[in-house]
Amino acid sequence: MTTVPDPLPTASEPFIHPALFYRGPEDYLTGVGGFVEAALAAGEPVLVAVPGPRLAALRDRLGPARDGLALVDMTELGRNPGRILAALRDFADRHPGRAARIVGEPIWPGRSRAETTEATRHEALINLAFAGRTATVLCPYDANGLPARVLADARRTHPVVVEDGREHPSPHYADPADVGAGCDTPLPDPPGDGTVAVDFSAGLLSAARHRADVWAAEAGLDARRRTDFVLAVAEATTNSVAHGGGHGTLRLWTDRGVHTAEVRDRGRLADPLAGRRRPSPESADGGRGLWMIHQLCDLVETRAGSGGLVLRMHMAAGGS
Repeated sequence: MTTVPDPLPTASEPFIHPALFYRGPEDYLTGVGGFVEAALAAGEPVLVAVPGPRLAALRDRLGPARDGLALVDMTELGRNPGRILAALRDFADRHPGRAARIVGEPIWPGRSRAETTEATRHEALINLAFAGRTATVLCPYDANGLPARVLADARRTHPVVVEDGREHPSPHYADPADVGAGCDTPLPDPPGDGTVAVDFSAGLLSAARHRADVWAAEAGLDARRRTDFVLAVAEATTNSVAHGGGHGTLRLWTDRGVHTAEVRDRGRLADPLAGRRRPSPESADGGRGLWMIHQLCDLVETRAGSGGLVLRMHMAAGGS
């Protein structure tokens, strides 16, 4: 039987971030359900963000007690993993002075390799975003259904692991910056045919956006999705001019029903949380451009290296 850590953090460790390795539905309900029930009994605010089928099982397990917590389908919230962190922080911020209890399951069987990489980056960044906060974020992992490499990464992104009924510190826990660097693997090349490339600079931003707009229309995006796509491109190219050396390259292509815009420049991502936390109204820029890009796109991939910054923005033709 799986156990979970005490939902009340100690004074010396205000933030707790365990990975729960579960094997089967009963194990899941025991671990996650037990964590939620203990938190509710302690009178703490609780957010549960897990894939839809898991939500249904938890509703049945919790019964009337579920009225005291927030339930979110992670397949919607976390379709783009870059959106998740802000939602978790927003929940904690709505309960100042109280210990927020969160269940977040950002990786599940069936996630693409690209989505899983960005979700792993998210898991590492949680440790930065919640450092010093009084909160617990429990992250379930399907130990039977996920690849070994994903479980190995979970041991690197979580200071504590719960498995086989035991809780223990993870000896493989790594600095979030090291995990982020490990996520910056080379991106696959786009299809050989049909890729459009546009160089841009300050004087050519309008032309690049217009080219993206025409391309999106020809690719078949409907009016609303086309507007979102072009807005994301506009934010990315503007950021390149402002922070990426004054110029960059925009590439556009479609592969298996997914429309992609890629922006490359000579910039770097100085703040690893940029775009993944809600921008402050007081700050000059606050990462607003990256924030908007994450809200608009179905998946955002970032790669930072000695050669500069790569931002890939994906939008499915039939997406919401």
